[in-house]
Amino acid sequence: MNSKFIITASVLLLVLSCNGKVKETPESDIIEAERAMVGANRILVKKDQEKIKAYIQRNNLSLEESPTGLWYGITVKGTGDKAAEGLIATLVYKVSLLDGTLCYDSEVLGAKQFRIGQGGVEAGLEEGLLMLTVGSKATFIMPPHLAHGLPGDGNKIPARSIIVYDVELLKLEP
Repeated sequence: MNSKFIITASVLLLVLSCNGKVKETPESDIIEAERAMVGANRILVKKDQEKIKAYIQRNNLSLEESPTGLWYGITVKGTGDKAAEGLIATLVYKVSLLDGTLCYDSEVLGAKQFRIGQGGVEAGLEEGLLMLTVGSKATFIMPPHLAHGLPGDGNKIPARSIIVYDVELLKLEP
C-alpha cells in the first residue's frame, strides 16, 4: 500500500485523538489524504485487472469487459425472455475464487432467486444477468468492487476477493 497514505492517515488520527479534543484538520491535509486513498485504490484496481487477465489467459476463456470492470462470457444463448429490472430471476450457479476454491454452489444451497435491481446480491451479478435471456449460461468474473468489496462476505469469500460466477438463468417472473 502507498506509504504516503499510511503516514497521512496516521497523522490525521493522531491530530484528531490528542488530549480528547477535536482539532480542526486543515483542508489541505484532508485533500492530501483523499488523493492518497484514490491513488491506493487505483493501484489495487490495476492489480485486480492483472489477476483477472492472467486467469482468463490461463483458462483460455473468451470474455469481454464491461465499462464497470465486470468480465463476462455468454457460453449458451437462451431463447427465452430477456432479463430486466423488476423481474424475479431464478438461477443455478457456482461461485468460486480465482484459485479454484468453490465457495457456493446451487447444487448444495438450491437455486438463487431475487428481484433484479433491488440489491441483496452482488452488483456484478445483477449487471451480468441483464445481458441474459432465459436459458442462457454465462461466466462472470467480478472484481471486489462488484462482488463483496473490502470485507468479503464474512463467510466463505475473503476480503477483497475476485470471484467467478458460473450461472444459468432458469426463469424470469413478474
